[in-house]
Amino acid sequence: MVVPTHQIRSFDLTIIVISLVIGMGIFRTPSEVASNAGTAQIFFLAWAAGAIVSYLGAMTFAEIGSRYPTTGGFYKIFSFCYSPVFAFMVNWITVISNAASTAAVAIMGAEYVAPLIFPQAPETGTQIIAITSVLLLMGVNLMGIRVSKNVLNSLMVLKTMLILVLISCAFIVVQQFIGPEAIVDHGIQNRGWLESFLLCFVPVFFTYGGYQQTMNFGGDVQQASRTIPKAISRGMIIVMVLYMGVNFSYYSVLGIEGMASSKTLAADMIGITFGKAASDVLSVFMFFAVMTYLNVSILSNPRVYYAMAEDKVMPSAFLSTNQRTGVLTTGVLVFCAMIVATLFFIGSFQKILEYVMFFDSISLITAAGAIFLLRKRRVGSSDPEVFNMRGYPLVPIAYIVVYAGVNISVFIASPSAFGWGALLFLLGFPLFYLLRKVLR
Repeated sequence: MVVPTHQIRSFDLTIIVISLVIGMGIFRTPSEVASNAGTAQIFFLAWAAGAIVSYLGAMTFAEIGSRYPTTGGFYKIFSFCYSPVFAFMVNWITVISNAASTAAVAIMGAEYVAPLIFPQAPETGTQIIAITSVLLLMGVNLMGIRVSKNVLNSLMVLKTMLILVLISCAFIVVQQFIGPEAIVDHGIQNRGWLESFLLCFVPVFFTYGGYQQTMNFGGDVQQASRTIPKAISRGMIIVMVLYMGVNFSYYSVLGIEGMASSKTLAADMIGITFGKAASDVLSVFMFFAVMTYLNVSILSNPRVYYAMAEDKVMPSAFLSTNQRTGVLTTGVLVFCAMIVATLFFIGSFQKILEYVMFFDSISLITAAGAIFLLRKRRVGSSDPEVFNMRGYPLVPIAYIVVYAGVNISVFIASPSAFGWGALLFLLGFPLFYLLRKVLR
């Protein structure tokens, strides 16, 4: 177990929470939410519910991290609370999910510039640009080039500034689309409001994702019992305000129907507000912002394979490191191959989201369940610095129930994605014993 250092203060943790949650999804997923919601009421209710549930999840994972501070994230927690084989099964689908999630972001970035580069065939161009970008970044990473901390911090500042610019559009453009007639009929009349609301879960929770990583900082926070709830509350409130603000701008400028039919929300809204030239400039910026995210993902995910190989649940080839560049060559190649395979065989942003959220819901449900085992075993109970959430056990129970609803929504939207996801998860069981036998 890692010894806590208590070096993270309240302000630091607030920034960490915001940085973990605000990714690139807010520039694309509102389109999926609008299409599923059909009405403005369900649309905004889904985003508000997502913020509340994410707050409950962040609190749950913060206590888990405070009670059992360790490196290795979910893998170590699952191994300790459940069993090594179950830890492998969850980590196995997390590996697949991370590749699929990166593929989804690659598609999002490609969608912004495909109409500029391939005006006659933007859909085919999107796939070509996404795959080419991944291959180019794979080459960059194999050469040992690293994205510096300053570049990443600058990107976070630019993303926040972009969100503020998008929010300002609501006050510049006349709100011509708002009204009861702005209803999307993508089969909405054939289903009730509850089904529509459940279908919003997949893109909404994808966009709010990232807060679960707070569990990795529970042992590094000063005065955890006071600092954690304050920092998470502030961070999630800021995220919710920003997300609600930018969604209100999308709605004000594009309307529900306009959002549902747009794959490049930010560019379309900027185009209406400031003109086509500004829209084209923003599209290029969005592409490079996404490429920076992809580079970080390609850089970081092979380290998960490395950790698993160290625990002898992955082949030793994943320990291979280029002596000159320090690159985890095998890990980079395998991770990029999984991204390209996802882009080639699935290709649809919506379908990839369904697979990602099925995988994530399994890992998040079981991770949240670990809090019951840790409390039952009284892990960390003697430490006065341990953070104890308010509302236990109702808070983690509510969180688990909602994410069970995410799985239901995946099944409603795509039974095939649900079936293949379940099969891949169960495949981890024999794979664990096969690898352990081979790697002995």
